[in-house]
Amino acid sequence: MQLPLKTRSNSAFRLIYHLVLVTKFRRQSLTADILERMQLILRDLFGKWECDLIEFGGESDHIHLLFETHPSVELSKLVNNIKTVTSRRLRSEYSEHLSQFYWGSKPQFWSSSYALITVGAQAPLDRLIEYVQNQEQPE
Repeated sequence: MQLPLKTRSNSAFRLIYHLVLVTKFRRQSLTADILERMQLILRDLFGKWECDLIEFGGESDHIHLLFETHPSVELSKLVNNIKTVTSRRLRSEYSEHLSQFYWGSKPQFWSSSYALITVGAQAPLDRLIEYVQNQEQPE
């Protein structure tokens, strides 16, 4: 799949990334309902960063994001913001369910590590979209 370049002021680019986030201690705390809500939160968040969420999928202990961004985005800050916002919102909205897996005054929802891979470095975009779509869905 050959995608045209995007432009912005004096640059032309196509920056697509595959981000994998894992829950703290790989706890199997994500449900289908939580994943659906997380996708809405992420679409809103990416809009604020002027980025596009291409594909979203996940299982009970991790999520996959395929997204496109522009060169001025600091990726580490974006990933930190994704983790902070989703953690805060989900712990607020699903506190009863998540209290089974995370406890304390400020429980950490995501593992501190993450994987961020440029698309095209290992697999073409259409293959990654298929991979993310075929994640085993939690109940």
